[in-house]
Amino acid sequence: MNKNKMDVKIETKKGSMDEWPEPIVRVQSLAESNLSSLPDRYIKPASLRPTTTEDAPAAANIPIIDLEGLFSEEGLSDDVIMARISDACRGWGFFQVVNHGVKPELMDAARENWREFFHLPVNAKETYSNSPRTYEGYGSRLGVEKGASLDWSDYYFLHLLPHHLKDFNKWPSFPPTIREVIDEYGEELVKLSGRIMRVLSTNLGLKEDKFQEAFGGENIGACLRVNYYPKCPRPELALGLSPHSDPGGMTILLPDDQVFGLQVRKDDTWITVKPHPHAFIVNIGDQIQILSNSTYKSVEHRVIVNSNKERVSLAFFYNPKSDIPIQPLQELVSTHNPPLYPPMTFDQYRLFIRTQGPQGKSHVESHISPR
Repeated sequence: MNKNKMDVKIETKKGSMDEWPEPIVRVQSLAESNLSSLPDRYIKPASLRPTTTEDAPAAANIPIIDLEGLFSEEGLSDDVIMARISDACRGWGFFQVVNHGVKPELMDAARENWREFFHLPVNAKETYSNSPRTYEGYGSRLGVEKGASLDWSDYYFLHLLPHHLKDFNKWPSFPPTIREVIDEYGEELVKLSGRIMRVLSTNLGLKEDKFQEAFGGENIGACLRVNYYPKCPRPELALGLSPHSDPGGMTILLPDDQVFGLQVRKDDTWITVKPHPHAFIVNIGDQIQILSNSTYKSVEHRVIVNSNKERVSLAFFYNPKSDIPIQPLQELVSTHNPPLYPPMTFDQYRLFIRTQGPQGKSHVESHISPR
């Protein structure tokens, strides 16, 4: 699909962005009603069900990279760590990081505060109910297509940056420590993201601040989506989150420390990520794929669900300033390696997933310039 066709597709949906097309059903409510079967809206087509896809060997996992020593007091970097990050960004689009500088106690507090929030009765959370215009608040679906297949999850979405979008009144007030913990957590992940961005730039032979400049310098966007996956009566028929690549710049995920669920697509095989204790999972988003002219790859991923255990995960999104056109960097294109993507702002780009919901890698692929 070329760019004009994509624009038309998005325009046809704009009129429906103020409200959801149907009454919202909280997945938590369904899970607590002791269903023996799965409502039809949550049953995935046979081709998308977890049991119909060839799975990787149990020992397979995404790369785990130790960041200790990457940045010394003098700012010198460790070539081995840099090379491992480069290989992971080019070959996987996903990697785990340990010794990343964020305190384990803060990571645990962030996850457990949100777990406590999601354990509140559904009615107590409805005051934070969201709309498809901004997604900010308590939600249970992505996309505004009436009658669409739904994922087995609830979530909470909030803004951390820019500061004018950060509104504590839209953040939960329970548990009592949640706002303080998430504010500190967000600040630490902004710092970590900036460090990783410098590595990504340097590994492409660019100035270390080149990617950051392309994102808007200090005027970037940062937001958090906390995912709650209740127990599912028929997990072999459902998904917690359908296959997609992340539309933003870079994602740093704090996974559940007890239950696996994230799967990454590698060579047409779904690999279940085994989180290392107190590791973050980092993945490349579509905007970095575009900036790098597809040297770095955003990768399709999904979430499976569990009949015996719930899951909670925190996805932190580090994004470009929303009104800056994002396109392949001039230093990375030539007559032999022409730009693959036309300019598009992140505001324009993210309308696709906000209207269509998760759709594999169809958006970034439809954005490729026609030859």
